[in-house]
Amino acid sequence: MALMTVAEVAQELGIPETRVERLARENLLMASAKDKDGKPEFDAEDVKRYKVLAERLGGL
Repeated sequence: MALMTVAEVAQELGIPETRVERLARENLLMASAKDKDGKPEFDAEDVKRYKVLAERLGGL
């Protein structure tokens, strides 16, 4: 499992980092772990699946 930081997810999805943190807080994008600063980290496969789903539903 490859973990992605909030910044990497934001870049992959093309959205601001604050939105990624909100998605995690609202459990719309599930965090797999937390880094040493308490920020969420995400499984790369989960991010890809979320991106596909979001595009099917009308975009991010």
